[in-house]
Amino acid sequence: MQIEIISGSPRKDSTSHRVALFLQRYLAEHTNHSVGIIDVRTCNLPLLQQVFQSVEKTPEEFRPLAERVFGAEAFILVTPEYNGSYSPAMQNLLDHFPKQVHKPFGIVTASAGMMGGMRASQQMLLLIPALFGVASPYMLIVPQVTAKFDETGNLTDAGFEKPVQTFVSEFLWLAEALRPQLADSYN
Repeated sequence: MQIEIISGSPRKDSTSHRVALFLQRYLAEHTNHSVGIIDVRTCNLPLLQQVFQSVEKTPEEFRPLAERVFGAEAFILVTPEYNGSYSPAMQNLLDHFPKQVHKPFGIVTASAGMMGGMRASQQMLLLIPALFGVASPYMLIVPQVTAKFDETGNLTDAGFEKPVQTFVSEFLWLAEALRPQLADSYN
């Protein structure tokens, strides 16, 4: 299965990106799935002016990104909390693409504070059905992210491994359960 992790922070020294890096490595080491990271910092998408309906109808400069989004069978959204919601840069990326019908989504929020982006996770629970995706009910909320992951995405708090394992197993269960429906919706 092709899983794309969308790292939603546009900040140069993003702390939530640490979690995206960790999850990519963790999934690569513990599963047979292909896992990529779409980093909003490198997408260079303008504010929404055009919705990309297919790879062929996407402007040439954004076709590699379109191929990854259209080719993904599942997504993990990783975002910091911005004013009680998810990253506007991630919203802009998702707005450029049509609905993600029947595709599973994992929700991951991270912040330096004690709440770990909890309010952003609640907003993403509204976003995912609007994309016609299916949200995994088990979210990964990462409070005090800088005490749990280093700059290169290594887990530094062994006590946080259990929530990661639960998040990944629940997300993969949903993704595998939806695979036949995903195939049927495009046939």
